[in-house]
Amino acid sequence: MSEMRRPTMTDVAREVGVTAKTVSRVLNDEGPVAPQTRERVMAAVRKLGYQPNLMARNMRVGARDAAIGLVIPEMGNPFFGTVAGGVESAVRARGLTLIVGSSSESAELEQSLIATFLARRVTALMVVPSAASDHRHLRGERVAGLPIVFLDRPAVGLTADSVVSANREGARSGVAHLIAHGHRRIGFIADLPSTLYTRRERFQGYRDALDEAGLQFDRSLVETGHDQEAAASATMRLLTLADPPTALFAGNNLASMGAVVALARAGRKEVALVGFDDLPLAEALDPPLTVVAQDPAGMGAAAAELVLARMDGDRSKARRSLVPARLIVRGSGELPAPQHAPAHRPRRPRRGDSVTNGPSVRPG
Repeated sequence: MSEMRRPTMTDVAREVGVTAKTVSRVLNDEGPVAPQTRERVMAAVRKLGYQPNLMARNMRVGARDAAIGLVIPEMGNPFFGTVAGGVESAVRARGLTLIVGSSSESAELEQSLIATFLARRVTALMVVPSAASDHRHLRGERVAGLPIVFLDRPAVGLTADSVVSANREGARSGVAHLIAHGHRRIGFIADLPSTLYTRRERFQGYRDALDEAGLQFDRSLVETGHDQEAAASATMRLLTLADPPTALFAGNNLASMGAVVALARAGRKEVALVGFDDLPLAEALDPPLTVVAQDPAGMGAAAAELVLARMDGDRSKARRSLVPARLIVRGSGELPAPQHAPAHRPRRPRRGDSVTNGPSVRPG
């Protein structure tokens, strides 16, 4: 093949030893193709550097756009930006474009964005649900075979694939870490609303750790705040209680930032803190922030792989993939409780301990 000539579908077919029609079926996801043949075709596409003419393909009547629609709650939250990056990296190799829209945690805007993506006839749909979402309106699309995957939070009213973090076990490990350092009064700074899946799961993990240690749950130690400033105010309310907590567990990255700001404003360096979600420059804080770190890039990549598998003909039952979280020990979560606190010595997690042994998949 001349260096100046771009490889064609015929070149791919010749490389594999199949017809151009078979290559077309693989690239356009049209008609049955044996999995082994599909793998050989895609290997030849990568080897030859073949790029399909997407504009010509989409001019056919009824053809879907070569794009995946992704709805996230917030553009400004680095967690969701990293999730989107994980998705984009995985789908780019398949000649697919990622289109991202923000719902601003509004169920109405989320549904509007989904309608826009469907009108464009996207190849697949990925959604991080807003707090009050209902996804029954997507039942027809799912029955019709459109690949749909939910990230970070599962669908509501719809049986569909989802990829979520180990929220409950992650929170349990973070609170247990504080208990291991002698703390008995541990505040929980939560997201809003209480119906949000991630908030429920992490709060339950907090309760699990208290129960395992034989500690009584105290409702006065639970405060809420969705953004950084609200979380800072929630932290101050906890610090000014008659019997304040000696340690805090922040339920997400914005709550962690709010707690850090409030503790700095109050000059309270003795209060231990563990946050759920890692933060940029967490190691530069004083003390450095101990976190239960999620893997947002891994979550995005896992969701993309699931979407691509569906596009390739996987028609198995909907499933939920659980992405591990990891306790990162840096200093803020290891501050000891006051000397008068009773001793409690469960095994202390080591640096780099994982919350789960690895991704697990179960029917959804």
